[in-house]
Amino acid sequence: MKPLDIATARIPGRPAVSPSGDTVVLPLSQIDLDADDYTSHLWIAPADGSAPPRRLTGGWRDGAPKYSPDGAWVGFIRTVRDDDGETGKSQLWVLPTAGGEARKLTDEKLGVGEFAWAPDSARIAYVARVPEEGRYGTKAKVDAGKEPPRRITKLSYHVDDLGYLLDRPRHVFVTAVAEGAEPTKITDGPYDHSDVVWSPAGGLLAFVAARHETYNDDLVADLWVCAEDGSDLRAVTDGTMWSGGPQFTPDGTGLCFHGGDAEEAIVSNVGIWYAPVDGSAPVRRITDEEKYHLAYPGGDIQPLDDGVLFLNEQRGAVEMLLFPYDGGEPTVLSDGERQIIGYHRVGDTLATVVVDAGSWGELYVGDRKLSSWSEGVESFPMEEITGSTSDGYPVHGWVVRPAGGGPHPVLLMIHGGPFTQYGWRLFDEAQVLAAAGYAVVMGNPRGSSGYGQAHGRAVIGDVGAVCGADLIALLDQALKADDLDGSRVGVLGGSHGGFMTTWLAGNHPDRFKAAISERAVNAIDSFTGSSDIGWFFSDGLYNGDATKSPLAYADAITAPMLIIHSEQDWRCPVEQAQRLFVALKRRGATVEMLLFPGEGHELSRTGLPSHRVARFEAIIEWFDRWV
Repeated sequence: MKPLDIATARIPGRPAVSPSGDTVVLPLSQIDLDADDYTSHLWIAPADGSAPPRRLTGGWRDGAPKYSPDGAWVGFIRTVRDDDGETGKSQLWVLPTAGGEARKLTDEKLGVGEFAWAPDSARIAYVARVPEEGRYGTKAKVDAGKEPPRRITKLSYHVDDLGYLLDRPRHVFVTAVAEGAEPTKITDGPYDHSDVVWSPAGGLLAFVAARHETYNDDLVADLWVCAEDGSDLRAVTDGTMWSGGPQFTPDGTGLCFHGGDAEEAIVSNVGIWYAPVDGSAPVRRITDEEKYHLAYPGGDIQPLDDGVLFLNEQRGAVEMLLFPYDGGEPTVLSDGERQIIGYHRVGDTLATVVVDAGSWGELYVGDRKLSSWSEGVESFPMEEITGSTSDGYPVHGWVVRPAGGGPHPVLLMIHGGPFTQYGWRLFDEAQVLAAAGYAVVMGNPRGSSGYGQAHGRAVIGDVGAVCGADLIALLDQALKADDLDGSRVGVLGGSHGGFMTTWLAGNHPDRFKAAISERAVNAIDSFTGSSDIGWFFSDGLYNGDATKSPLAYADAITAPMLIIHSEQDWRCPVEQAQRLFVALKRRGATVEMLLFPGEGHELSRTGLPSHRVARFEAIIEWFDRWV
């Protein structure tokens, strides 16, 4: 896979099964290099596999489809691109399933983010940000640079890839599907509202919101219910946890949702919880806190009559489990060396989107594969390995080898998070580097998810030392192979992976010939006050100990270092890159900094395609030069 080949990947999203169970609709996205943008369309397929999927819509960016309960409509989110190449805000549209043109239902100033059908199929609840008057284009000829100053009073006031929060809270609206209907705003106040759902019989809306006095100064987000007109609003949870993704049980008496303790939100397993709608019993956790962790992205839950469907991370896989409501052991519905990244079940029809080491994702109904979007994709295989630290701790990972007999130069690649996992899926980063002639070693050291909560929490307070020991052990295991060249090893990673790249380069300078530290946390002290999550993340993961920052070891770095960062990164602000660059440059080290304008923390995943290609080319050039 060459850098430009990212445009050949066709990526399916979450499927939606029709109420009859006969058809499945899902989005399929792809990069358009000429437009330097992403495009997606809705595709439809008969659930019995009698015909291949076919394209249903022709918009620029169509996604998030949902059938109306009566099957007469498909609702979806559309972003329109004009003739000048400018894209507008995402709005809610509906498409009649009997045939006809799609119709736009909303015209929200900042766009629509999510929606839910009412049981009567005549109304839709949705969430949209409401801008403060005079901001975000609400006043003619007043652009962002001419807006009045912002008065900040909360710790959580900005977020990466969006910007400022407090002057554009999310609110819940309800609109009729009938042509010409005007939406009604259901919620009020300065609070954010999200994840709206409708009760099965109608009458109630549920959503997540932080409506308490210390909102945005802590991580509490409660689950709320109200009448369809916004009246009788009450909290279902008790103000001690964060909540997300609520779904009513089929009988409407309970709500299942994912969440956790607001005081223990760092490197903690995300589980399923159950709450009776009437408040007659306390909220309780259904899943074992140590063993099960909701996969992200795609980690929706779906309550059924006999339990709750849940996508669980498991040693690089994402498996589908059915948990009984009483909290007993789950039934494994799908597992193996693959990841389920989206699903929807109606009756006996279970549609899933599955990725593996050789596929960007395919649509399945049951065990039947309906699509062939990854047909013809050539990829380098993943070889599973397990290393062992000096104290015998196992470290699980993979090697992706290039073609030929070697000996190959080696790159140790480190994931972000740290509470995420590498796993059984086609990964563009590893494939591009393998195509360039490098053997890629990638794994899930302590701090990662998918191996039990204790595995993740083991790094708290000493991230570099604990995670670093595991990464070196995995690298040493990989280098036992005759076709890998231990004298030519580089290291790279982004976010937490950038943290660990800088830390390893400073603590094991003899091991690496070159390093690329990307969108990294390099200095814990300034990260605490500048990052959108630093105010809670630093104490929770690093215990606020700046002496264990990667920057503290910068004087020992001897490997040529390329620092990659985005100018608009608010997760790991650009000063994190600048401080490392200056520290290395002042002592005459070999260092360069590559800054991407207009990009945030997600450059490598959702940045401009031209920037993603340029990033890949810079990474390959750096390692070709020094490794």
